[in-house]
Amino acid sequence: MKKVCVITGGSSGIGLSIVKLFIENNYQVFNLDLSPSTAGADCKSEYRQCDVTNTQLVSEIIADIAKQHTIDVLVSNAGIHFSANIENTSEADLDKVFNINVKGAYAAIKAVLPSMKANKNGAILLMASDQALIAKQNSFAYNLSKSALASIAKTTALDYASYNIRANAVCPGTIETPLYHQAIDNYCQKSGADKSAIHLEEEKLQPLQRLGQPEEVAELVLFLASDKAKFITGSLQVIDGGYTAQ
Repeated sequence: MKKVCVITGGSSGIGLSIVKLFIENNYQVFNLDLSPSTAGADCKSEYRQCDVTNTQLVSEIIADIAKQHTIDVLVSNAGIHFSANIENTSEADLDKVFNINVKGAYAAIKAVLPSMKANKNGAILLMASDQALIAKQNSFAYNLSKSALASIAKTTALDYASYNIRANAVCPGTIETPLYHQAIDNYCQKSGADKSAIHLEEEKLQPLQRLGQPEEVAELVLFLASDKAKFITGSLQVIDGGYTAQ
């Protein structure tokens, strides 16, 4: 019987790579996202249209899945990037970042726990960031949200260890995704900088002299979801090419 993985934000970027890898490894994957993947036949997940800021909708969709399946893995991946310091972050900006990045994770975790508790087994993976460990300029709200996800991983790990439910945060550094390119495009539009030059600068900032790839993050997530990682919980798993070691 296939294990079941529920993922939020699995239609593009790191999320899509996770969906593809889990399917390759014989998981049945349910993707909760605003829009379906454009990968088509290459991504045979079961899509559920979902706005993760709507906690009631998240709860209903996951409860419906749990009626027919035992949920083995949750990957809380849905998120947005926002670049600004505290003065340039409006209350509406802060609410938007937190509603998607943090409240979305809260809703998904709360919804999968009954299934995992009944089965006395489960793996919860939260997509945090290297910014859960360090600060970066012009990243007030985003940094705050990713630090919150690290905290959620730790508290959830302790609260549900007796049910054999593990919770960990994955902390990617600079990964070449559509979100990365969008952030660079926005910066270049505001500053007039050359995108290829900025991209090269980003690569040089990494000790390994390159950006990470979504597939590499997916491999880490798959490992943490597996029985090979059954003694790992409450951890922050960094995958950043050595950036935070500097």
